[in-house]
Amino acid sequence: MNQKHVFQPMPIYEMDFNPFRQFKEDTCAIVTEVNGKANAMTASWGAMGEMWGKDVITIYVRESRFTRELLDQSETFSINFFDMDKVENKMALQIFGSESGRDKDKIAELKFNVNHSLNTPFLDESNLVFLCSKLSRTEIKKEDFFHPRIDSKFYENGDYHIMYIAEIMRVGAR
Repeated sequence: MNQKHVFQPMPIYEMDFNPFRQFKEDTCAIVTEVNGKANAMTASWGAMGEMWGKDVITIYVRESRFTRELLDQSETFSINFFDMDKVENKMALQIFGSESGRDKDKIAELKFNVNHSLNTPFLDESNLVFLCSKLSRTEIKKEDFFHPRIDSKFYENGDYHIMYIAEIMRVGAR
């Protein structure tokens, strides 16, 4: 698809980025691609830090999500943050979070553009992109909780999350 914006590399240690605000208030879109089929899913749970000598990002995707199927098949993915002052971005994140990519091409329907860097898909309409390479996958299980209220509050229907830890290969900003 046509590139509309130019992303500049952003040194990770020079970023003015608050992951608490970004994940909780702004949310983001996880973008994956397998066999030329890209999909985006809204996420509001995530973490960033240092692990295994690498700068990492951790995301959580429910077992039932189509994005989880694609993540399991791909080596890379991107985390895309948007200008939340734009109504169209708020609408897109709502659609990415509530509709399944199994049923339709949400990205094309919204007329968003998928581009690639380091063989990783990202959305051209975002303003901050983390290109990530998977390092680990861990299933979150009921028996792992120390507090039973976590299970009753977040997993009443048994649709648990999978935790993916990925190395941040590159950050792009515009």
